[in-house]
Amino acid sequence: MSPVNPSMDNLPSNVMFDILSRVPVKTIIHCKCVCKRWQNIILDSYFADIHLSRSPAGLMIHHNPEKVRGGYEPGILKWVEIEDESDYHYLHHDLFMSLNLNLATIFQDSQILIVGSVNGLICLWQFGPRGHDNTYICNPITREYMILPRQQYYREGYAIIVYGFGVGLKTNEYKVIRTFQGNILPDPTSVSRPRLLEAEVYTLGTGQWRSLGHVPYWNDGFLGPFSNGHTHWCVLDPDSPEKICAFDFDNETFKLFPSPPVETIAESQIHFRSLGVLKGCLSQSDTFDSQFTIWVMKEYGIKSSWHREVVIKQSISPELDWVMWEPMYLLEGLKDGTILMIYKENTLLSYCNCSKTVEDRSIFEPQFTRLAYHPSFLKLLDFKSEKVHVF
Repeated sequence: MSPVNPSMDNLPSNVMFDILSRVPVKTIIHCKCVCKRWQNIILDSYFADIHLSRSPAGLMIHHNPEKVRGGYEPGILKWVEIEDESDYHYLHHDLFMSLNLNLATIFQDSQILIVGSVNGLICLWQFGPRGHDNTYICNPITREYMILPRQQYYREGYAIIVYGFGVGLKTNEYKVIRTFQGNILPDPTSVSRPRLLEAEVYTLGTGQWRSLGHVPYWNDGFLGPFSNGHTHWCVLDPDSPEKICAFDFDNETFKLFPSPPVETIAESQIHFRSLGVLKGCLSQSDTFDSQFTIWVMKEYGIKSSWHREVVIKQSISPELDWVMWEPMYLLEGLKDGTILMIYKENTLLSYCNCSKTVEDRSIFEPQFTRLAYHPSFLKLLDFKSEKVHVF
């Protein structure tokens, strides 16, 4: 390891913790190689907590999971850092910060889907034609990953598997929730309410899945955003008094959650709903063929705090003609009011509220999955009973 400037080496540990937690993520990684003291500081769980509180906004992009030679490639995880200031923002990708899953033997000839992220940890679901059905937790920054035990399986028939990943506010336990939604031995294309609605949960560090039994709500099956100790999904039950359900990671219970006013446009032929988190607030987007509405919950759990934040009319730009026929998913809200969104699950768009314009911000082609991501140095080794591997 390289010698350290004596003036810095003599600084108190609390000062070093503070200084190192403020430098860019890539620099922190290099700092581990400077000296033993700096390495110990960066590997300390206290440092991980401090850094997480200051973790910069970013995106995690799952890139290029295409079918190859009759098989599949798991793809590459690419962290895009958002340099976000009040008067400008910039999206930056450093090749050094990519994690090539194609090189991992365990992922060969399978597909990978990002199903959740919290505090810098990412939950991955592996599936494929050879019976793959595995769940992984990884930290792309520390390059650690763990394989969760094989899940319990629904007994028979077809089912859609829906994931959620989060951490309890009271227990601080990280958990993976997955639900099975399906009709037992029917036509899998049926749009009627599934006869099978069951769930199981895994608490990191316990080594086993636990059944939660019947799930009372039929959700939309998309990626559920995590906020305030809950994962949230849109409810599909037409008679439900609320159109959002939430899973509480502390109590391990499902409940209906206050949703924004139901918006209808008589002449619209489509209506898609999706959930996200903007500047720490739960948000909902409503896509019609003539406009796109963004709702933001200013006070978590308070129905009256839902606020119509943005209404994007198709008429503001001729380019929106192709946008309003697929659901859009909210990613991140920036300091200058810009909102980052995903269209058709593979195109990154930004809406500038000041100029009332929408721009294509895609920096990789093709793309598969994106989600808001805040990097961290949380160590999977802190979950004592889990076997941790390194990419």
